[in-house]
Amino acid sequence: MNLRAPLIRHDDCDELAALCKAGGDPLRLNVLRALANDSFGVLELAQIFATGQSGMSHHLKVLAQAGLVATRREGNAIFYRRALPQGELFGGTLHAALLEEVDELTLPPDVQARIGEVHGQRAAASHDFFARMAATFQAQQDLIAGLPQYRDSVLALLDALSFPAGATALEVGPGDGGFLPELARRFSRVTALDNSPAMLELARLRCEREGLGNVDLQLADALGSACETADCVVLNMVLHHFAAPAEALKQLAPRVRPGGSLLITELCSHNQSWAREACGDLWLGFEQDDLARWASAAGLTPGEGLYVGLRNGFQIQVRHFQRPAGDTHPSVHPSIN
Repeated sequence: MNLRAPLIRHDDCDELAALCKAGGDPLRLNVLRALANDSFGVLELAQIFATGQSGMSHHLKVLAQAGLVATRREGNAIFYRRALPQGELFGGTLHAALLEEVDELTLPPDVQARIGEVHGQRAAASHDFFARMAATFQAQQDLIAGLPQYRDSVLALLDALSFPAGATALEVGPGDGGFLPELARRFSRVTALDNSPAMLELARLRCEREGLGNVDLQLADALGSACETADCVVLNMVLHHFAAPAEALKQLAPRVRPGGSLLITELCSHNQSWAREACGDLWLGFEQDDLARWASAAGLTPGEGLYVGLRNGFQIQVRHFQRPAGDTHPSVHPSIN
């Protein structure tokens, strides 16, 4: 009798073995947990986990070979992020289940503290830039995407939302205040928050020139503990200056009143690294799906979006996210960065 050997799908077995190997190390599991809501470079991860760069590079290689992490180039730097599980592919179910279990882990306090240090270093770099470059920032920003290039798109989306009389607005990072007159005409009261005294002074001068009596300028960190709320929260070309954009959306979501809206104007992902030096950008734009996923993890519902192409190769996305009307406490779910 001729017995045929069983067919073994070596490729699938190899992929599954790589996935199991990658998940078989405590440090690699903690790296996946740290990447749940953020992207980090290899040096940042080495700092966070107090290990050598070569050792961290090895762990990241193992995770990448298993399809658990992906990379994104930000200028000359490479950042690691969690890869989305592909449920229809072999191993996709195990991939999703592994991440679900990883999200139940609590990172050790010293690791959490060092993540905070990395975020602090990023934020300090951004703050120092605006302290030095406030006078010339707008001219530099106009090289990429100035307010005139996206103002009409934001206003079209804003007006389509039909806010009731007496509604209030909050602008985070108003820059020189160029958008404040538009908000002042549409809302009964407008609050503008900025953590840069130099930029806030430019906004104050504009408000004085245009007689904007219903605008309250505050020197404050939008991610601070004090939680002033508004019917409409606006971020125009601001999110790419936050140290941890996904976490920033989670902290900004409670500032949106139930039934209210969050409007974000941002660059789509690009590779023009000169924007870092010229405009102090920490991130070179964002993928559209990332913004939607981060907002959903913050308890917000993705709404309409507009996309504006620019002649210099950049593309702008104007996005609307809504807080459900009955949501008195925005839910926060683990997200994949």
